Amino acid sequence: MAVSMDRVIPHPASHMPPLARLPMAPQDFSKSPCHQADLAKATRADVIWRVAAFAPAVLITLFLSTAIAQWFADGGVSALEAVVVGLVAVTFLWVSLPVTTVSLGLIRRLTNPCRTKLSPTRGGAQTVALLVPIYNEIPWDVFGNASAMLKELSQGPQKDRFSLFILSDTRDPEIAEQELRAFFALRADAPSGISVHYRRRAANTDKKVGNLTDWIENWGAGFDAMIVLDADSLMSGAAIRQLAHELAADPGAGLIQSFPSLIGSETLFGRMQQFSNSVYGWLLAEGLAVWSQRESNYWGHNAIIRTRAFADSARLPYLRGLRGQKNLILSHDFVEAGMLRRAGWGVRFLPRSGGSYEEAPQTVIDYAMRDRRWCQGNMQHLRILAARGFHPVSRFHLLQGAVGFLLSPAWFALIVIWALLGTMPEDSANYFSASNPLHPIWPTTDRINGLVYLAVIYSMLLLPKITATLALGMRRRTREDYGGWMPFIGSAVFEILCSILYAPVMMVQQTMAVIFAFLGRSGTWVPQNRNSGGYSWLQTLRFHWLETLCGITMTAGIAMGAVSLWLVPIAVSLILAVPLSKLSAVRIGARVPQPFRLDTPQSLREPRVVRSARAERAWMKDVVTRRADDSAAIAAE
Repeated sequence: MAVSMDRVIPHPASHMPPLARLPMAPQDFSKSPCHQADLAKATRADVIWRVAAFAPAVLITLFLSTAIAQWFADGGVSALEAVVVGLVAVTFLWVSLPVTTVSLGLIRRLTNPCRTKLSPTRGGAQTVALLVPIYNEIPWDVFGNASAMLKELSQGPQKDRFSLFILSDTRDPEIAEQELRAFFALRADAPSGISVHYRRRAANTDKKVGNLTDWIENWGAGFDAMIVLDADSLMSGAAIRQLAHELAADPGAGLIQSFPSLIGSETLFGRMQQFSNSVYGWLLAEGLAVWSQRESNYWGHNAIIRTRAFADSARLPYLRGLRGQKNLILSHDFVEAGMLRRAGWGVRFLPRSGGSYEEAPQTVIDYAMRDRRWCQGNMQHLRILAARGFHPVSRFHLLQGAVGFLLSPAWFALIVIWALLGTMPEDSANYFSASNPLHPIWPTTDRINGLVYLAVIYSMLLLPKITATLALGMRRRTREDYGGWMPFIGSAVFEILCSILYAPVMMVQQTMAVIFAFLGRSGTWVPQNRNSGGYSWLQTLRFHWLETLCGITMTAGIAMGAVSLWLVPIAVSLILAVPLSKLSAVRIGARVPQPFRLDTPQSLREPRVVRSARAERAWMKDVVTRRADDSAAIAAE
């Protein structure tokens, strides 16, 4: 039976400290910000690193695009041919950038192998708020993680004063009642010197953005900084203290982002992401930090923010829709980083911080559903590119977020065109038919080979993974962290094969996400399914019917000779989308052979805070459910 929240939860602020109001200044994208902090200009070294990141990718793309354009030039370049050249240029440019980024990361690691050290000097003590916005999450998981972080935090040096805020937007009355029980248990068990607070909004206006805005405007003045966490975030005490230390040591920084590692994955698809993040993500993150410098990005969680800087410069305006309606900016984190930077505050990234963790979607369906939510927000970034005052690198981050999704329909269109090219007769010499002069006959396949293009693209996609694998494999201690040389290499090969197999399925899903976003059909936000046991065969078929249909169509076309044979690997993946999706939810147990477990150092030897969080979640679940059973028994009497 639903519980009346009017009886269970008193006034929304009853578990909060006294009000300390901090108004958030309205912002206008059509005007430059009135207040700008002093920020040092990019040094010569910064410019060199950025040229080294972008110039090779641009030059290689120009070379490839020019070569393809010259193939078409013999008969005159038609509009459709120009589209092909454009698609090749766009896709190859964005495939090349990770390669150059990883190369820079490797150079930085070789020239500066030591882990990040704390800045030698820092300012005075700070008041830091740990903010955990939640919406219909599993209470014992959220509060259990929070308990583990507080206990870790209390065991180290106490230079700053920390407070924890659970900021609930939960709509489900039963979950809200469980949250309140968990809060009382957490507050009673919290280490001395760290205050714990809970607030549930009466209405979740503007979603997470409104949740954080409400806290800043009512309590933000009482805190120098805020560390924003997700419902599944977990950070060691050392990681939290490092973020606080770095912000105090850098008065020009408005935001400092940590590099979260993925943990807690038990399914095949979750382990794939976790292994990829552990083996390849570190080098990509290192390269990103090299060229982004103080114009870095924000990923929405596991980052520390200077409260007054955020209040002065990062209140998000609404975007106007086609019919004049006000639309909330959904993917707000990239935009907020750009707004901080345009106001003169530095936005930094610590790729070697360590001790920062989050969880990942456990199945293909969960991943695709998250993508659909993110895609609509990232498409909004295209409308913000022309905003006044944004730094060029901030604009690039916004563009990158949108292009990351737009690449999938571009690849899909290009694959279809190349597939048709592969079936043209070899004696085709005339580009224009007298009967249909507007329809060009494509160049012969001996001059444009779709298989060669596909091989080049896959090589560029795999090169960062191969580079990172070799870089890690060169160190004996690192190999041991992954269970030894053979399990490490075996897992790397298995992950690459799985990625190739799932790539066409994800391409179609992201293409659908882009279409839904432009149609305004991204769907309502629901909490991430972090403990998925998978979906039924019927549910999976309903979700992947388009991939299956595409695979059947491609297979039929190949059998009839209407589609190029080089499309076979993609057709196989698409026609097997349903069983592949079911396979993604298979749980990887200890009995699975080592290479197929996709082990990481975090899964083989769990960090202390991860072990602690598991114990705290179990304890919190017992407390919450036991009290619920006791209440039900009393009510029955």
